[in-house]
Amino acid sequence: MLRLNIAIVNFKGLFCLLVVMPYKFTFDLSKIPRFFFKEIAKVSYQKGMHKKVSRTVHEVIRRFKIQEATGLNFSDAVLLLEDFVEIQARNLLERDSFVQTRKRALFLPHCSRKYMDSRCKAVFDPNIPSYICAHCSPDCLVNRAVSFAEKKGYDVYILPGGSCVPKILKAKHYEGVIGVSCGEEIKLGGEIMKSMGVAGQAVPLVKNGCANTSFNLETLFDLL
Repeated sequence: MLRLNIAIVNFKGLFCLLVVMPYKFTFDLSKIPRFFFKEIAKVSYQKGMHKKVSRTVHEVIRRFKIQEATGLNFSDAVLLLEDFVEIQARNLLERDSFVQTRKRALFLPHCSRKYMDSRCKAVFDPNIPSYICAHCSPDCLVNRAVSFAEKKGYDVYILPGGSCVPKILKAKHYEGVIGVSCGEEIKLGGEIMKSMGVAGQAVPLVKNGCANTSFNLETLFDLL
């Protein structure tokens, strides 16, 4: 069954219905070597040359044995890789604008926390809305990301969903934002930030789902 995430947000005084259509499949790229993501960045330089990009994506899928590593069928693997290409292309196009910003934020997905139950000591603040990391597990992916980003001067938000983004941007007036999420929410968030004049960078999840999702920490550190 196709699952829809639906949220109502107040954007520029208007109530908007946001429908996020997640991937119809689950994936796990966490065991793919990091240079795979550098290959995706190289492919993104060719954005706009659609036929060549398509051929290159197919070659990347074969070279890195994405189907074997993830269990995805070929069409789902192509969709996933094309989204990665689009995200990396946007990162490259907006990088110069982003590095000139001063007031920045990092948006992290709450589903990447090590624990999704009472073992996680993060406190949820509905007024923001965001979880506040308690730094309770040294090997928690979110904890490590929060600690690094805060040292770099970022405000960090651990979000229960992409629908929280417009509220935070409207209240805090950030100039630059790095977002970690699935490809569908990254594309939606990118359109929102563009309309608000916010420079963005993004890190796509390498493992999706409702819990224990994952992203490449080194890729995030490079962007930060």
